[in-house]
Amino acid sequence: MIYWIFLALAIVTEVIGTLSMKHASVSGDFTGMAVMYVMIASSYILLAIAVKKVALGVAYALWEGIGILFITTFSVLWFGESLSPMKIGGLVLLIAGIGLIKSGTKKATVSQSAQKVKQAADRAVSAVKSGSLAHNHAKTEA
Repeated sequence: MIYWIFLALAIVTEVIGTLSMKHASVSGDFTGMAVMYVMIASSYILLAIAVKKVALGVAYALWEGIGILFITTFSVLWFGESLSPMKIGGLVLLIAGIGLIKSGTKKATVSQSAQKVKQAADRAVSAVKSGSLAHNHAKTEA
């Protein structure tokens, strides 16, 4: 659970850093650039911590996707950027893509785990059979 909190914090710091970059470029304020550097660096550090337990594809999709959603929303509200039907369609597809990546990763993880257990069981059965065959062969020779 804590790693999901790190991921959420990574998203928040990424959004703040990117919006600070826009603010600094519009206003020419050096403080915005300093905030941007600190927030973007913090975002990557927090993301690196999050991917210790959260699947990389899921973490990155959420980090980047949710970040884009918030950055686009705040860009429209604070900086007066336009939101065309094409952009709205892109954001809808982005949300769908994040959902597909999240659900696909969960199913693949369960399937991969089941496959690893089956392979381990097959190896154990093979080892037992080869051990008993070797034991029977040794008895026959004696």
